[in-house]
Amino acid sequence: MKDPVTRILVTVGAVLVAIGLFWAFLQKLRLFRLPGDIVIRGDGYVFYFPITSMLLISIVISLLMWLFRR
Repeated sequence: MKDPVTRILVTVGAVLVAIGLFWAFLQKLRLFRLPGDIVIRGDGYVFYFPITSMLLISIVISLLMWLFRR
């Protein structure tokens, strides 16, 4: 696997498999239902904007990338 594109595709595939395996556990974390996530319910529609959850995920990914670069 010397080709960088192949390495990226394998990594993305492995991450998707891991998320699928741990989906039940991830749902118990109540991610995407945090205070600050915007939910607007109207007649026949729901608008959902998970701003707090996305900020939290961004911080975690940034910290992981920073740790693995060292």
